[in-house]
This record gives sequence, structure tokens and C-alpha cells, in this order.
Amino acid sequence: MDSSVLFSLRLSLQVALTSTALIVLVGVPVAYFLARKDFPGKEAVDIILTLPLVLPPTVTGYYLIVAFGRNGFVGKYLYDWFDWSIMFTWYAAVIASFVVALPLMIKTGRAALENVDKNLVNAAYTLGHSEWETALKVTLPLAKRGIIAGIVLSFARALGEFGATLMLAGNIPGRTDTMPLAIYSLSASGDKEQAAGMVVLLTVVAALFLYLANRYSRRIF
Repeated sequence: MDSSVLFSLRLSLQVALTSTALIVLVGVPVAYFLARKDFPGKEAVDIILTLPLVLPPTVTGYYLIVAFGRNGFVGKYLYDWFDWSIMFTWYAAVIASFVVALPLMIKTGRAALENVDKNLVNAAYTLGHSEWETALKVTLPLAKRGIIAGIVLSFARALGEFGATLMLAGNIPGRTDTMPLAIYSLSASGDKEQAAGMVVLLTVVAALFLYLANRYSRRIF
């Protein structure tokens, strides 16, 4: 493996781990809120949050450009206030991976939380526990299988993200070329041998993380 391959591998892992951490921080509370609360427009919120799961990645990438581009409704403030644009940086790859993979966390987490026995939750309330205490000691532990499944799926999806990343972060060698983008560039340039090698490497890395996650989950359950 030359330095460019190692860079793309390191960047892919960096982006996937960072976006997965953000997904856990955002996705678990959102999944809990959707599973345990009733409010007007609840299903509309769920649809909006999970649209990237079914939209073509290029469509999701276009929306991200509208939001975070230099003239976007978020990006323009970043540029005006800090003279900095998030586009064509590795942070853009994190945002793209986060948006595309978040629905997996929300869907699996919500399903797991909705399947928690409500009688156990009500019993915790009867014993004087607050909703916060009940969530931490009863609801989330009982739903941990689904939550961990969502984390693993989100990481795997973030590791392989391509379309939205290409549109928002670009494919700049030595800067934003994650493994999927590097494979695309090598294939387009006719370097089939190195592209095939990177395909095998990315497959092995993804399979290894899935194996470790499955093995760990069996230990804690």
C-alpha cells in the first residue's frame, strides 16, 4: 500500500468514526423521542429525517450544497463570520456521511424502543423514578440490541458513503479522497489493479468491524 492508499483508508475511518459518534449523540435521543412521545406532525418529522435513506445520494448531496455551500443558508454565515467554507474539506465528508447514515440509527433505534414492554416502564414510574432515570435504567438497556445494531449499520454506511460526499466534499487527492472516492478515481483512470486492491481492502475493513461489533454484542447481551 502506498501513501495515497493509506491516506484514503485513514480518512475513511476518521470520517466514519466521527460521523458515527455524531449519529449516536443525535440519533438515539431522536429515536427515543419518536418512539415514546406523541405530538402533531410526528410521522412527518420521521419522514423528513429518514428521507436520505431512500433519496439518491446525489439528491441528498444537492440539498447539502444548498445548506452548506458558500451561498447556502448555513454556509453563507460560516463564510461571512469566519471567512471559511466547509465545502471541499473532510468536515464536509463527515456531514454527508452523518446525514446519509442517520436514518439507519433512527429507524432501528425507534423500532427497538417501541418494542420495550410498556408495563416495565410504567412500573419504574410507579416506583418513583423520573422519566430520565427510567430511560437510562430501563428503556435504553432493554433496547440496546437495536441501538447497537443501528450504530453498526450507521458506521458501515458512513464508511461506504460516496455520492453525497463527492458533491459536498469533492474528490481532492490527499485532502478529501476517501476510499470509495479513491476507488472511483482509479477505476475511471483505468488503474484496475490498484482499484481492485482498494476494493478488497475496504471490504476486509468493513467486514472486520462488523465481526468485532457482532462478537462484542454477543458478550454484553
